[in-house]
This record gives sequence, structure tokens and C-alpha cells, in this order.
Amino acid sequence: MPRSPNSPQKSQPPGQLSNTLLARHRAEELASALPPLLVAAERVAATVAQGVHGRRRVGLGETFWQFRRYQPGDAPSMIDWRQSAKTQPVYVRENEWEAAQSVWLWRDRSASMDFRSVAGLPTKRERADLLTLATAVLLARGGERVALLNSGVRPDHGKTAIDRIARLMTDPRAAAAPDPLPRVEPLPRHAQTVLFGDLLSPLPEIHAIVAGLTGRGLRGHLVQILDPAEETLPYDGRVDFHGLEGEQNLLVPRVEAVRDAYRERLKAQQDGLAALARTAGWSFAVHRTDRSPQSALLTLWGAMAMEAV
Repeated sequence: MPRSPNSPQKSQPPGQLSNTLLARHRAEELASALPPLLVAAERVAATVAQGVHGRRRVGLGETFWQFRRYQPGDAPSMIDWRQSAKTQPVYVRENEWEAAQSVWLWRDRSASMDFRSVAGLPTKRERADLLTLATAVLLARGGERVALLNSGVRPDHGKTAIDRIARLMTDPRAAAAPDPLPRVEPLPRHAQTVLFGDLLSPLPEIHAIVAGLTGRGLRGHLVQILDPAEETLPYDGRVDFHGLEGEQNLLVPRVEAVRDAYRERLKAQQDGLAALARTAGWSFAVHRTDRSPQSALLTLWGAMAMEAV
């Protein structure tokens, strides 16, 4: 309804107005990034072999997998009478599960992911977004159901799933998150989850997330994304380091004097990640932003294919 000239008008406080403008600017940036991100994700996914493949789990597929002895609770319709007639025990016939499987993807959106050491490199966030969407493209093309973890949206398949994930990833309301780790939530048994992030949180915190998801029957994959400077600490002399997540600034008089200790600390973190992944039956890989995203996706796809064996 039109407002009369004398009607009172509500004005936003300067701070709120500034936040609104910043949010709108961020939304426009995200919207403009959507098409290039989709194109890049499609290009990366196109380099990896695709297609539906059996998961080597018992289920509703039509392909025979194995015979096993009858156990209390098995349906009589599962009994293979021909095989059972050959020997004393009663055997049931199991088929390979070839139905679509749900895969839940998550990427770190905390402030530390905005780091890049050289202007020509992508930020860790940009690389995580690309790998997340490229993984979704590859899975959806292979007939899998895919969704973003902690998004509240159920998994879907095909182009619908890819478009939905892309929209969620570029939604300004979900552009950033303070927590560098996902929340554990109820997911279907035998689903898989893939976590992309720098994974520099304390190991006990990461272990709690992995254990929580594994306890629900999930198998998963950890992909650590690092800027090359985070691996090599290439600086020399006096350097003032600024934290991206509220940490105090750190002035190091001679970076070269602490380089070896830093690298040992990072190696200990990566060894710890590899150990907890191995214990949980997960995979772990490290990807640097100065390397091709195709190499990271190929490594991940190989690990996911091993789940089918």
C-alpha cells in the first residue's frame, strides 16, 4: 500500500545498514561466481572415469555376489535350495548392492580458508568449493545420491542434486561458518561422507567428529587442503603473522630459525590425521592449492572406489 507523505518511516541504524550493504555485496559476489564454479567443476569431473559400479555390499542388486550359511532371521526366500542340496548346511544367496548410495559432502567455511600466500593462487576456500562441487558432479553422473552435510537438505541425484548443491554453496546466508569442523548428525547407514578443509584443528576435536560419524556406520574420506606456504613456511627474516580467526598476532624475529620445528609440527598433525583415518577405516589425502584439482579428485575417487571392494 502506498505510504502517505506524513507516515512515519523506520530507519536502519548506521551499523545495521552497513551490514546489510555488505551482505548484499557478498550475495552479488557469490551469485556471479556460480556459473564459473559450475563450469570449472564440470571440467574437473570430466577428467575422471565415471559410471555406476557395484559397491560389493549385500543388497538388492541382481548380480550374484556370494553364498553364505543360513542364519536365524534370514528370510526363507533367500535360501538357495540347489546349492543347499549339494552339502549339509543350508545356504542363502546374496547379491551385490548396486542401488544408488548417499554421499554427504562438507567443506570448511571458516575464516582460515580465505588464506592464500600468492595472489595467483586460489584461496583454500575456493579450492574446497571447487572440489566439493566437482565431487558432486562426478557422483551424480554415476547415479549416486549426494547432499551437503549440515545443510538440512536431503540427498538427490542427477542435475537436480548438482544445481541444488551449487545454490546452497553460493547462498550468502551460508557463505561462512565459524566452526572449522562439521556437526555430527544422523545419516543413513552405509552412506559415505567426504570432508574438505585445512584440518588444522586439534586432533582430539577431529577425532571426535570422525568417531561420531563412524559410530553411525559411515565410511568417510578426509581431504586436507593447504596453501603451499603452510607446508614449507618459505619466509625469511622478521615476519609478523596475523591470524584469520581472532588469534593474536605473532611476531617472529627470524622465521628460518623456527622452520624445522614448524614443519615437524605440521607433519605430526598429518601423521595424526592419517592414523585416526586408518583406525576408522577412512582415507586421508593432502592437496595443495598450487597443484591441479584433477589430481585431488582422482585420488579421492580412487579411495571411494576402494569402498566398493
